[in-house]
Amino acid sequence: MQKKNFTEVKEFIFLGFSSFGKHQITLFVVFLTVYLLTLAGNVIIVTIIRIDHHLHTPMYFFLSMLASSETVYTLVIVPQMLSNLLFHNQSISLAGCATQMFFFVTLATNNCFLLTAMGYDRYVAICNPLRYTVIMSKGMCAQLVCGSFGTGLAMAVLHVTAMFNLPFCGTVVDHFFCDIYPVMKLSCIDTTINEIINYGVSSFVILVPIGLIIISYVLIISSIFKIASAEGRKKTFATCASHLTVVTVHYGCASIAYLKPKSESSMEKDLLLSVTYTIITPLLNPVVYSLRNKEVRDALSRVVGRNVS
Repeated sequence: MQKKNFTEVKEFIFLGFSSFGKHQITLFVVFLTVYLLTLAGNVIIVTIIRIDHHLHTPMYFFLSMLASSETVYTLVIVPQMLSNLLFHNQSISLAGCATQMFFFVTLATNNCFLLTAMGYDRYVAICNPLRYTVIMSKGMCAQLVCGSFGTGLAMAVLHVTAMFNLPFCGTVVDHFFCDIYPVMKLSCIDTTINEIINYGVSSFVILVPIGLIIISYVLIISSIFKIASAEGRKKTFATCASHLTVVTVHYGCASIAYLKPKSESSMEKDLLLSVTYTIITPLLNPVVYSLRNKEVRDALSRVVGRNVS
């Protein structure tokens, strides 16, 4: 059956959290609070790193790029979700859905590879400290950031092109944003090829960075064990603790959401996972890097003290 024989779909309607009934206002207040904290936390981190010269190092450059990326990432999804909670069954045009999915895939992929770049930075700092400034030059940092974003763009173009060449029969998206599987379910034809593309892209975006990070930390741990004093080992490993915490939560949620078998999917579980990686995880980064990182806390104290004076 040809695409022209299907009724043209011009917009989608988000089902969102309609199954939660009277609890939607409570969810709106909770999600809005978390969202505002996320924006504030990421903006504060980017600002502190920019104005405090003590933080003008590759590690904090990558952190500022990650915070900026996640700020835009939440802007793409959360305002639409909050609107759905207030006004119910909000619609989005086909072009708007494609745009939202494009930025979602681009920034989600970018975040994954930025975390990998941060892992590489920690490897060089601990395993090759004498050559650190040479290896992690401004040019290398710029290349890693551009490579992360370029990979995100390539994955987004592949996804969106394959998805929005499909004919759609349904209009109700069983989700709160244009995620890949919920939109794919609305197609009138067999989506096996799209599912293969999605699984291939997801595997590349999740498993390749995880593999590189694991290799980095195997080498890091082997170097740490060579340090004579227990205090030295503890201090060295502490520089990786924040990154490891964020990586564990980020890739754990992404793996469950996009690599699990379709038979294990359910609306409630998928919504919970989506809320975690679109709202909770972006909040985790500024919290972890501000509370667990002494250099960031000291920089914040200096900035606040300077402004008070």
